Amino acid sequence: MSAPRQLAVIGGGPAGLMAAEVLVAGGVQVDLFDAMPSVGRKFLLAGKGGLNLTHGEAFELFLTRYGARQAQLAPWLTAFDPAALRQWAGGLGIATFVGSSGRVFPADLKAAPLLRAWLQRLRSAGVRLHQRHRWCGWTEEGALRFAAPTGELTIRPDATLLALGGASWARLGSDGAWRPWLAARGVDVAPLQPSNCGFDVGRTGQASGWSTHLRERFAGAPVKPVALSVETPDGRRFHRQGEFVVTATGIEGSLVYAASALLRDEIAAHGEATLTLDLLPDRSPDWVAAEVARPRGPRSLSTHLKSRLGIDGVKAALLHELLDKEQLHDAVRLAAALKALPLRLVAARPLDEAISTAGGVRFEALDERLMLKALPGVFCAGEMLDWEAPTGGYLLNACFATGRAAGQGMLAWLAAGQH
Repeated sequence: MSAPRQLAVIGGGPAGLMAAEVLVAGGVQVDLFDAMPSVGRKFLLAGKGGLNLTHGEAFELFLTRYGARQAQLAPWLTAFDPAALRQWAGGLGIATFVGSSGRVFPADLKAAPLLRAWLQRLRSAGVRLHQRHRWCGWTEEGALRFAAPTGELTIRPDATLLALGGASWARLGSDGAWRPWLAARGVDVAPLQPSNCGFDVGRTGQASGWSTHLRERFAGAPVKPVALSVETPDGRRFHRQGEFVVTATGIEGSLVYAASALLRDEIAAHGEATLTLDLLPDRSPDWVAAEVARPRGPRSLSTHLKSRLGIDGVKAALLHELLDKEQLHDAVRLAAALKALPLRLVAARPLDEAISTAGGVRFEALDERLMLKALPGVFCAGEMLDWEAPTGGYLLNACFATGRAAGQGMLAWLAAGQH
């Protein structure tokens, strides 16, 4: 009998682990390499606030969350959709539920039990895990190079999967060091950019950033309920209700992350982006105008806004931060600002602070099996591909789905005798 094919998977996140599962089930020897002392570190971090595996909304709407790349991702997401992901987790003994927001979580809201069960199953199936093995590109002869605890290691597998992530949270293993190695071998790589990130504010006519008062009093304060709207000169629009958090330099949080791609692109194109905040999203403009215009007698404006409209705390602070005295004391202009308070953003926060990464290996550089056209036998999956999605389970689902697809693509390539 011939020896089993040896395949290398580089990267121990969800995409790499899923590919390893598919590959070992296909009867090949799988060696999985990860630079960190343990695999799945960013996966575990994602579970600290309750592991959001996927989303329970209608699949047609689910696909739209992938924006410009939904057409490319659709076949793989269709093959491993949210229902399939939940069924897969169930096979590991992990029950899931759909929360009130539509997000899907493990019953215990934890990542560690799922990862432990998964790794036990992979090891039992024969996957060999090699921690503290940092990939360093290729030798001149085309062998994979690793910096290992025992020194430099080189191997020549029959096929290789790269599942190296983007460049956010580099301390957890994804640092984007792979970009020049792929580019040097003719692979088209889009620049990596922050996605699901916060932004720095800029106040018109003043130095960038919040005032000392707002920064010291309200950094970390949630703003809710609120609706955020963006409309760009080229006609793109975003509008959603939710909440965000004031930071020392600007804003972040789920509502901001949902609009981050649009805001980031607008800043890149024009140097700034302006969004508007509806501080009273459950009230009509007419109701707000009538309440603001009510005579307040000897009461202060702050007391009037709190008693009549429920505006106090960080919402009141934002009004004082972003409006001048003339606007604050003009009932018509104040009422308009309560429903559409403009906020100018001047920069996305650094890439390493972002939850995820946009950019990466362009789909045009890959075939339908997720193999690099410039490097036969080398496949890619996960966040290092050029796609992005908001938080809400979309990121993980696509990492699982592309890892599964790449594993299947590797097996198909081997079966076709193209090695």
